[in-house]
Amino acid sequence: MIRYGTNPIAWSNDDDRTLGARTSLEECLREASRIGFDGIEMGHKMPTDPQALAAVLAPHHLQLVSGWYSLNLLDRDAESEKGAIAPHLDLLNAMGCEVCILAETSNAIHGNTAVPMAGRPTLSESQWPEFAARLNAIATHITAAGLIPVYHHHMGTVIQSGEDVERLLASTYDELKLLFDTGHAFLAGIDVRTFAARHMSRVRHLHMKNVRPGVMREALDADWSFLSAVRAGVFTVPGDPEGAIDFRPVLDAAAECGYEGWLVVEAEQDPDVYDPLTYQSMGLEALRATARAGGLDQGEQA
Repeated sequence: MIRYGTNPIAWSNDDDRTLGARTSLEECLREASRIGFDGIEMGHKMPTDPQALAAVLAPHHLQLVSGWYSLNLLDRDAESEKGAIAPHLDLLNAMGCEVCILAETSNAIHGNTAVPMAGRPTLSESQWPEFAARLNAIATHITAAGLIPVYHHHMGTVIQSGEDVERLLASTYDELKLLFDTGHAFLAGIDVRTFAARHMSRVRHLHMKNVRPGVMREALDADWSFLSAVRAGVFTVPGDPEGAIDFRPVLDAAAECGYEGWLVVEAEQDPDVYDPLTYQSMGLEALRATARAGGLDQGEQA
């Protein structure tokens, strides 16, 4: 079954909280429901108590899709991380989520305007074995807790490039699945079509994000920070004529692999420039049409 989700970062950014600071959670949820989304991911304006969160989402008939968890496995061992992640797993389980989104952020620079994208951290050859071992231990722990761990490759982190993701997949247990983010992949120089064809069987969560190539070229040529690129509008939604990504091959690969789960329209933009109601509506309409054209979403035949 395919379900369609969104993320509050279209309304209120998590990394630069000046973007959408005046937008209330109520407005975000009301518009997400009005657009027709089935669910929404966690955002910083949402309560973290399960009962309170359920009470906030229920009037808008939205499910909690999942929530990001910042791993710190370069700074602490797996046992310490298991203790730190416990409240997050409890929340996701209480809300009926299926996946837990993970990303290593101990030395990440995606939230730092002062550091250019070229200054992002990398793992040395000597760091990889211990990092993979700790990540495997966390994946096993999350699986035992009844959730599917999905790793989010992300700009400004140690898992950004195509080589990083290939090494991650080769170094970890199959129970650690991948969150494939088309926008972060494209911006990192990954061929989205080729990657999807090769690795979709390991993918368990999809963030469908588009990229404005003109802004991307300017950002990379001038070596902007990640947040500077976001503020300038490097990301947009499926269906935006300014976007460069062809989503059909990605969704076709998903259909061939029997993908079931969420398709999340996730595009962090300045809501004062790119109206969330307009753009998220555009994204959902285009994504649903493409998924149905390729046979991933059988909704019209149900």
